[in-house]
Amino acid sequence: MSAKATPATVAAGRTKTTYTLHPYEVDGSSDGHSYGTDAADALGVPHEHVFKTLIAEVDGQLTVGVVPVSTTLDLKALAAAVGGKRAAMADAALAEKATGYVRGGISPLGQRKRLRTVIDASVTELPTVYVSAGRRGLQMELKPRDLITLTEAVTAPIGSS
Repeated sequence: MSAKATPATVAAGRTKTTYTLHPYEVDGSSDGHSYGTDAADALGVPHEHVFKTLIAEVDGQLTVGVVPVSTTLDLKALAAAVGGKRAAMADAALAEKATGYVRGGISPLGQRKRLRTVIDASVTELPTVYVSAGRRGLQMELKPRDLITLTEAVTAPIGSS
């Protein structure tokens, strides 16, 4: 892996997926509650185009929810999308261990362990989408179809405003 490579960029490159990297300055004073909106603002991109990667437990199984930073993850809808009954946000340390990424830099691509993934259905309405490229301060822009294919995701309305 080169100095700029992350597991996410390696995963995309392995399949010859076209993507563009967008580095940005990370505000060191951020308390971490809004990494996604900070990224959107730093890049001058509408919040609906930047998607955050959240790890939840659905009936005890880790599950990835990918939603626009302008929304929150609807845990009930996430559970329903994978045929589950109950969902709760996963412990941050558990999410970091399972994905191999740090909070605020968790990418839906190139995770240490492949987790079932659900992407908010709004992704299909966009020409391109931005997701974490695997570290804070680096976003990856790619086509929604490529994101869905690379993550083997299903799409469902899981974001709520």
